[in-house]
Amino acid sequence: MTVNPREYADEPDGFENDDSLADIELRDDFFTDSTNNTDPDADSAPDADSATGPAPGYARKQTDYAQGDYELEERHALRRVAGLSTELDDVTEVEYRQLRLERVVLVGVWTEGTVTDADNSLAELKLLAETAGSLVLDALSQRRQKPDPATYVGPGKVDHLRMVVAETGADTVVCDGELSPSQLRNLEDRVKVKVVDRTALILDIFAQHARSKEGKTQVELAQLEYMKQRLRGWGGSLSRQAGGRVGVQGGGIGGRGPGETKLETDRRRITTRMAKLRRELDHMQTARVTKKAERVRREIPAVVIAGYTNAGKSSLLNRLTNAGVLVEDALFATLDPTTRRTTTGDGRVYTLSDTVGFVRHLPHQLVEAFRSTLEEVTDADLVVHVVDGAHADPEGQIAAVREVFAEIGADRVPELIVINKSDVADPLVLARLLGREPHAVVVSARTGEGVDDVLLAIEGDLPRPTVDVDALIPYGRGDLVNKIHEHGEIIELDHTADGTRVRALVNPGLAGELEQFHVASTT
Repeated sequence: MTVNPREYADEPDGFENDDSLADIELRDDFFTDSTNNTDPDADSAPDADSATGPAPGYARKQTDYAQGDYELEERHALRRVAGLSTELDDVTEVEYRQLRLERVVLVGVWTEGTVTDADNSLAELKLLAETAGSLVLDALSQRRQKPDPATYVGPGKVDHLRMVVAETGADTVVCDGELSPSQLRNLEDRVKVKVVDRTALILDIFAQHARSKEGKTQVELAQLEYMKQRLRGWGGSLSRQAGGRVGVQGGGIGGRGPGETKLETDRRRITTRMAKLRRELDHMQTARVTKKAERVRREIPAVVIAGYTNAGKSSLLNRLTNAGVLVEDALFATLDPTTRRTTTGDGRVYTLSDTVGFVRHLPHQLVEAFRSTLEEVTDADLVVHVVDGAHADPEGQIAAVREVFAEIGADRVPELIVINKSDVADPLVLARLLGREPHAVVVSARTGEGVDDVLLAIEGDLPRPTVDVDALIPYGRGDLVNKIHEHGEIIELDHTADGTRVRALVNPGLAGELEQFHVASTT
């Protein structure tokens, strides 16, 4: 059964006399099924044809599958079903086993901002919990100056939470923040169910969606970094290991001294594993740099699509390049970067890459583990910052993404704001965003409206060649003419008896190759 969030409005929480510590009243539609309100233009729209398929009126053939379609089909091949369980009544008899959706209760602490900000934060936590594979039963929030150092929420609210968990039959409590090990332990002792914080929830989603070897390694490193400080044990795990050949009781020579606990052994193993994972990531980064070296040598501009999770980055990449990457209406649906080569209207070549999505309070473990991937943003010539125009707080999304940009050193890269989902967004919100962000364009990756404006804006922001050359290229060196077409801007081109006379703007590297064919000015 679902508990009314206002049923316990008068429950004391230790702060009855402080009006500022009031609970948040959630929206009436907070617990409605998310499938009924699915945004048709999400970062991962349920129908991949909306992003990469043919024009309306033409059905895609059953066998014409893109890579993203196969990945989505594989991801949906095994899903937990709500209401089906093999869990025994007495879970102490066997290892805890569960084949149904976890039933969770959300808990948040509102320390700053408006009531709307706190409501939006809990709504995002609800989407994260559902993406991880759970059924949200209820949500509680408390107004405090700062989280309680012992139990995250106040003592009275902990009693309130325990009552809600008992009446709803929830088996997990998800907190909207990163809890310390002592807070997790104390809260679990009070509510008698598993407690998960926001960081662990996001890490779990990343672990489910990582596909490449590099992505799985990065997620494992982030999880071990999080787990290292939260190891817990009891009984034998806390006993000291005796050294030397000693008896069962640990007496005799070698049994004296502090020894080493099981927890310390586990922590040492985690540290060793983390060091190995870092070496593997360094090796993978070297391989990535080697692959990118040719693009760097040829001075091919790099454009990166970045933005908040589920804002429409993958859909936009599919629309612009027919990349065929996975699209799904879920947070962090795609983690592995995808790069495609494309050309401008005048023939210049550049690369377009999709990156992992960002979120408010992105765990620092993920930022550190994915730093090599996020360096794609730092090294780019242009960042296409995709914003969800239909979101309740698009300005907050922009601020959260730019905060991560500043953390990884990408805040100085030229930025183009692309406001997505114009077909479902409020026109007043779009006008407000355009007034706030002067260098922005509006697009709908689902319908294709505004795609030409995005391409023109990207072409205008790409770095342009600066060296003016005038060369007479022999017909046997058609490769140089092709390079000028791909990487330069042709001003004049004339086919003469001796060769191709070209005047163009090119990059310094290409200008060096054309030096031997340079034609002296006759003026």
